Amino acid sequence: MRSPLRNGVIVTGLESMPLNAKRAVRGGILGNYVDQFDIFLPIIALAPAAAYLYGAENMARNAGLIFIATLIGRPLGAGIFGPIADRIGRTTTTKITILGVAITTLLIGLVPGSLGSRTLFLILALRFLGGIFIGGEYTSAVPLAMEWTLPRRRGLVSGLIMWMSPWANASIAALVFILLGVLNPEQYNQWGWRIPFILGAAMAFAMLIYYRTYVSDSPLWKESTKASNPLKDIFLGTDRRALWQVFILMSGLWLFTYMAIAVLTGQLKTSGHLNDRDLSFTMMCATAASAIAMATCGHLSTFIGRRTFFIAFGALSAIGAPIVYLAIFQQSGLTSLVLLVLLLQIITVPVYGPIAAYLTERFPTAVRSSGYGVAYSISIILPALYPYYLPPLQRTLGNQLAVALLLVVAGVLVTTGAIIGPETYKKRE
Repeated sequence: MRSPLRNGVIVTGLESMPLNAKRAVRGGILGNYVDQFDIFLPIIALAPAAAYLYGAENMARNAGLIFIATLIGRPLGAGIFGPIADRIGRTTTTKITILGVAITTLLIGLVPGSLGSRTLFLILALRFLGGIFIGGEYTSAVPLAMEWTLPRRRGLVSGLIMWMSPWANASIAALVFILLGVLNPEQYNQWGWRIPFILGAAMAFAMLIYYRTYVSDSPLWKESTKASNPLKDIFLGTDRRALWQVFILMSGLWLFTYMAIAVLTGQLKTSGHLNDRDLSFTMMCATAASAIAMATCGHLSTFIGRRTFFIAFGALSAIGAPIVYLAIFQQSGLTSLVLLVLLLQIITVPVYGPIAAYLTERFPTAVRSSGYGVAYSISIILPALYPYYLPPLQRTLGNQLAVALLLVVAGVLVTTGAIIGPETYKKRE
C-alpha cells in the first residue's frame, strides 16, 4: 500500500483524473475545510472572549450551547437540502448552501459585543441557521466529489476530504494563538475574535465562486433515475436499514469528536493545566498530527476494507482512548501533556478518514445525498447533548473518569455499527 505522503508531499491521486473530476474533488476537499473552519470557530475563537461577550457565569455551558446550536441545525439542513440535491443536482444545491454559510458566518463577525445576554442569543440564532446551511453543503458537495471518483481512489479522496476537519481546527488554533500573542485581552475581547469569523466568511464566498465557475454534476447523477421522495425511501423504504446501521456507527464517531475535542479543550482550560495560549498551541499540534493520520486511514480502508477498518479502529480506541485521556490529567509538564493530547487525537479522530467513501457506497445514487446527509447528521443529536448527561456522570464518577467511560461507549458504537453493516469496498490486489 502506498502512503498518501511521498517524499514529504501529499499524493492525491488526482493527477490522472478527468478535469471535471479533479475540480469536483478539489471542491469537496476545500469545501469541507471551509465547513469545518466555521463549525469549530466557537470552540476556539470565542473561548478567550467568552466572559466579555456573554458573562463570566456558566461560560462552559454557554460555549456548549453555541456549539450545539450549529450541530442541531445540521440534521435539519440535511433533511431540507438532501432531497433537493437528489432531485435538482448536487452542484446547484452546493452553491445555495455555501452562500448561506458565508452570510451567517459574516453576520456573527458583526454581532455587537455590548448587548449582554442578547449577544449570546444572537450568536445562538446565527449558529443554528448556519448549521442548517452547513448540513446542506456537505450533503451535496461530498457525494458530488465521491461520484466523480473511481472506487479504488475513494478511500484516499475520502481521507483528504475528511482530514480538512483537523486542519481547520489546527488553523483556528494557530490563528487564535497568534492573535492572543499580539493583542492584549481588551483588544481581543473588543474586535480580535471577529477576525476568524470574517476570514471564514471570505473563504465561503471564495468557494461559491469556485463552484459557480468550475464544478458540474457527475454523469452518474445525470443518468440516474430520480427518486420522487428520497426521505421516505431512506426512512421507510429499502434503504432504511442502511440509515440506522450508519446511525449507530456515526454516533460513535461524533461521541469521539465531542469527548476528544470539545470536552477535552474545556477541561484543560478549567482545570488550570493550560492557559489560553498554551491550549491553542497544544490543540494546533495535536489536530495537525491527526489530520495526517486521517488521510492515511482513508487510504488504508481501500486495502483492508471499510468494514474491517471500522471494526478494528473502534475496538482499539475503546481500549486505548480512555487510558490516554486519564493520563493527560496526570501530567505536570507541557511536553508530556502535548504528546498525550496528540496521541488521543490520533486514536480517535482519524476514524473519520473513510467515512465519506463509506456513506457514499452505502446509498444508491437516487437517494445518495439524502442518505449521506441524514445519516451523517441525525447521529449528531444524542452525542451533542453531552452538556446534559455528562455532568450527572461526572458527579458520580468524577470529571475525567466520566469522559473516559464515554470514550469506551464511542468505540463500542463504532465497532457494533460496522459489524452489522456490509463491506462496501475492498481493493483486490
